[in-house]
Amino acid sequence: MPSRQDQIWLKMWKENSPILKDKAIIWRRQRAIIRIPRPSRIQKARRFGYKAKQGIVVVRARVGTGGMRRKRPVAGRRPKHLGVTRIKGDDSMQKVAQRRVLEKYPNTRALGTYFLYKDGLYYWFEVILADISHPRIYKDKEMRSRIAELKN
Repeated sequence: MPSRQDQIWLKMWKENSPILKDKAIIWRRQRAIIRIPRPSRIQKARRFGYKAKQGIVVVRARVGTGGMRRKRPVAGRRPKHLGVTRIKGDDSMQKVAQRRVLEKYPNTRALGTYFLYKDGLYYWFEVILADISHPRIYKDKEMRSRIAELKN
């Protein structure tokens, strides 16, 4: 059962709330992967292991909609130059967002990813990351065990 805060967020999204629309306009102007000071959906982030401490990073990722099926030109061109080789329809947008964030922050582990907003052009997700080499994370038994679970 979703929490009260999650219910409010989903209700705002379904009703196309002007508050979320305004946020999406701001997010559209920002970079595709941006580090943010705190999560937008705090309870959802806490379920994934978010704590307001050093070594925990929150990143908002923007992923373009569509583009999973692209027509291949008929004439003789190399597949490498067609733009069809890297398109994978079996990966969800959430997996794509998480993969891109982990490519940008290679020394971290993803604790979790959750949905934020979707419009006609983009999906937005927030990814909770833990810096495995940070002393605050390494000394925290709960975090260390959670990261060890992710490794296996």
